[in-house]
Amino acid sequence: MLVAAAVCPCPPLLVPEVAAGAAPELDAARAACTDALGVLAAARPHRLTVVGPVDAPEPETYPEGTRGSFKGFGVDLDVRLGRAAEGDGGAGAERRLPYALAVAAWLLERTGWSDAPVDGLGVGERLAPGHCARIGRDLATRAERVALLVMGDASACRTLKAPGYLDERAAPFDAEVGRALGAADLAALMALDAGLAHELKVSGRAPWQVLAGAAEGAGLGGSLLFEDAPYGVGYAVTTWS
Repeated sequence: MLVAAAVCPCPPLLVPEVAAGAAPELDAARAACTDALGVLAAARPHRLTVVGPVDAPEPETYPEGTRGSFKGFGVDLDVRLGRAAEGDGGAGAERRLPYALAVAAWLLERTGWSDAPVDGLGVGERLAPGHCARIGRDLATRAERVALLVMGDASACRTLKAPGYLDERAAPFDAEVGRALGAADLAALMALDAGLAHELKVSGRAPWQVLAGAAEGAGLGGSLLFEDAPYGVGYAVTTWS
């Protein structure tokens, strides 16, 4: 059963070494993410699953110990999802973490996560809402006490200099996302339009709908810790407990 969840943005710029001179601009977001992971730890889960966007048609799983790197962003920094696998090889060495889950691994290492085993799940942006919800329901049954760390950004079209340029639909979309996440409104999250989310370059839609499926019947309440759009991209940090 799902006992807690944290929703965090996933830009590599969240990692100070990647952001370099611009690192202070996301200090508030980093602090909120730290607080959100504290809520997960306080829930004493038996298992933590990190859910984030991946560029793949089907869901991809990442066992504990899977490694990731920020070398693609010009930084010689490696991370690992949870504890090292036995012998520091095997299943976890077969594939690398996608960038969103690498950011999650960095957050977990930064906060010293050791409260429960960790694994990862990547979901593609084209995954239908119903499929996302079914995945979430399955995740919630994997242990008596399950927690989710859900990674994803809102629109990338909030300003003229945003990655997706300015789209007037972006701000209302992000406002509804922030409201729904902060209120743990499952119906509203499931109602997010996948087509519009794709047009607005929203990476979090599928992960949020996985969360909505996992939270069915759990009776969790939400709290919005941070919401902003630096660089024209919508970021939100929320906790459900």
